[in-house]
Parts: sequence; C-alpha cells; structure tokens
Amino acid sequence: MRKAAVTTVSTVAGVVLLLSLKPHVNAATTVAAPSRSAPSSGAPSPSPSTAHTTSASPTGTYTGDTFNTRYGPVQLAVTLAQGKITAVKALQTPSGDGRSQQIASYAVPQLTSETLSAQSARIDAVSGATYTSEGYVQSLQSALDKAGV
Repeated sequence: MRKAAVTTVSTVAGVVLLLSLKPHVNAATTVAAPSRSAPSSGAPSPSPSTAHTTSASPTGTYTGDTFNTRYGPVQLAVTLAQGKITAVKALQTPSGDGRSQQIASYAVPQLTSETLSAQSARIDAVSGATYTSEGYVQSLQSALDKAGV
C-alpha cells in the first residue's frame, strides 16, 4: 500500500511539473505577435522608393521595420514586380560579434532563397539562427504589409 502511495504522489508531481513548462515559440507564431519586438526607432520606415502601378499588384522596393533580436537588429528591403517578390536585401543583420556575423552570413542567403521560393513570409527558420530568422521574418512581413501584399 505504501508503494502505491509513493507512486501516485510521484506521478502527480511529475504531471504538475510538465504542465508548468512553457511551450516553445516558433517564427510563425512570432510573426502573428509583432509586439514581442518593437522597431528600433519611433519613426516610420520610408515609403516605397518606386511608385505602384496598381494597388492589386504592387511594384517597387519596400523597407521593412527594424526588429531588434537578442544578437542585433534585422531590417530588410523587399523588391516587388507586379506583386511578385523579385529580391530581398538585408539592410541590417546581427553584427555585434564575429559569431553573430558568421551566423547571419550563413542564414540570410538561405532565408532569402526560401522567401523567393515561397513568395511570402511563411518560411522556415534556419537551424542555429533562430533569433536572426525571427527578425528576418518579422521585417519581411512588415515590408510586405507596407506593399499591401
């Protein structure tokens, strides 16, 4: 009987500990909640550098907001041609130390390639570059929102 009581108490304690853990937040969830990272400046980003041809199919270059990550800021400029993403340029990437620069130089080309394939901000994070990936997706979505895509 004593063995059953110890087993029950241990099981209940284990369940309570498991339920108290917080779930992992991925890049897709972070995009839906931009309040986690505020833009680095209070000023709005500049409007598109090229005029729209139509509202249904924007053309031009749009600058996303700057998002501060744990390792530094991330900001992108997205070029659209008739609503299609044709180029993504990283204006700012984490560069506070050599390791951050190395990670960004590895991750940004992969994220850009995925963006051009997906034609949206719904892309996977690069393993080992979670913070950079989250900042990239947030700035990308910000630029696409400004374009009205």
